[in-house]
Amino acid sequence: MGDKLWGGSFKSDTDKIVDNFNASIKFDKRLYKEDIEGSMVYCRMLAKQGIITSNEAATILNALKEIYSEIERGDFAFDETLEDIHTHIEKALVRKIGPLGETIYTGRSRNDQIVLDTRLYVKNSTIKITNLIKEFQLSLIEVAEKNQDLIMPGYTHLQRAQPILLAHHLLAYYEMLKRDRSRYEEVLKRTNVLPLGSAALAGTTFNIDREFLSRELKMENVTANSMDAVSDRDYIVEFIFTSALLMMHLSRLSEELIIWSTQEFNFIEISDAFATGSSIMPQKKNPDIPELIRGKTGRIYGNLISLLTMMKGLPLTYNKDMQEDKEPLFDTVDTVEKSVTIFSRLLKEISFKRENIKKATEKGYLVATDLADYLTYKGMTFRKAHHIVGDMILSAKEKKKELHHLDLHEMKHFSPLIENDVYGWLDPVSCIKRRNIKGGTGPETVEKALSKAKEELKS
Repeated sequence: MGDKLWGGSFKSDTDKIVDNFNASIKFDKRLYKEDIEGSMVYCRMLAKQGIITSNEAATILNALKEIYSEIERGDFAFDETLEDIHTHIEKALVRKIGPLGETIYTGRSRNDQIVLDTRLYVKNSTIKITNLIKEFQLSLIEVAEKNQDLIMPGYTHLQRAQPILLAHHLLAYYEMLKRDRSRYEEVLKRTNVLPLGSAALAGTTFNIDREFLSRELKMENVTANSMDAVSDRDYIVEFIFTSALLMMHLSRLSEELIIWSTQEFNFIEISDAFATGSSIMPQKKNPDIPELIRGKTGRIYGNLISLLTMMKGLPLTYNKDMQEDKEPLFDTVDTVEKSVTIFSRLLKEISFKRENIKKATEKGYLVATDLADYLTYKGMTFRKAHHIVGDMILSAKEKKKELHHLDLHEMKHFSPLIENDVYGWLDPVSCIKRRNIKGGTGPETVEKALSKAKEELKS
């Protein structure tokens, strides 16, 4: 049992199949940066508190730096018989500097160590992802500004509803991403808390300076309860939940791009650099990237459900089940980072088919609500106006006409309140201009929204 950190009271070796099943090194080795960072700060604290000498600390720190460099260069040999990253680092220390390497565990357990590692990992990943989201928001703004005058149909139930500015449509996703960034920032606050000092579950008898550790690791606070500290995975659950919401927003935009790129809509052309073809149908151009992002969203949902299910029945404190927190976390980080990065680039490689989009706004009675508003301004109740416009649309459909194609005589048949000024209400451009209310699709409002968004991203 010599290679096990926990083997002191065991008389015989564990079965090899148990070692293999129990080991986490295949996936938790990616925590080496966080593990070594935590150990180096912990070593300096042990010296500061007089638990080890400054010379001993210097020897340990130099050895940890060497181990870090070896892993970075790919020269470090990972051994599947050493079950986790903590064991690997400690055994490597002992090989380099002898029994002194074992002192790094004074007052510390793998229980509070792994929580520190994953908290640092979630912290670093959260910061990276929020920066990637910012880049994506900048891409949205860039595309919106380039097409600021482009009017398109807005949809409800995937049916043409009212004319809107494409820029307004894109800024809806800016707002979603803004909320996503805010949620990640909240996750960061609750993640950036120091667990060291909690040891296995009851705290340590050694004079650990938790505030020093917190400052050195740039963590905002220390955990208040040692049992909660080692058994808490809320910060991972929250991170994956926030990531699931982000992916949901990416998936919704992906769905729209997929629909818009069909021959039926024919609103956009995705760059060849971000599309693929068919192995049998030469004419095909497939929106694989949006489809993959839409599909990967389900992966993140699965990771969230997996973690929630794993945690729901666990008594305090640590249970081996918690080893299952890392693979969903790592997969979520990898998937989100790749999805946001590629989407930011893809978005700027889309061309909008302006003439097709313009034609789409001229059919489907998109100005019907404005006609009802017109009658309401003339003194009619909106409910009655709604009914009258419905009758007008039925009549127009029978005549295979749009509302603006009806002559004044045909319109007056439905209401004497209708005058020649009605045609100013039946133009999609004028419909847009009448909606300069805060939050609306009016050109002035959208211009202000774009300016505000750019200022927000600068701050």
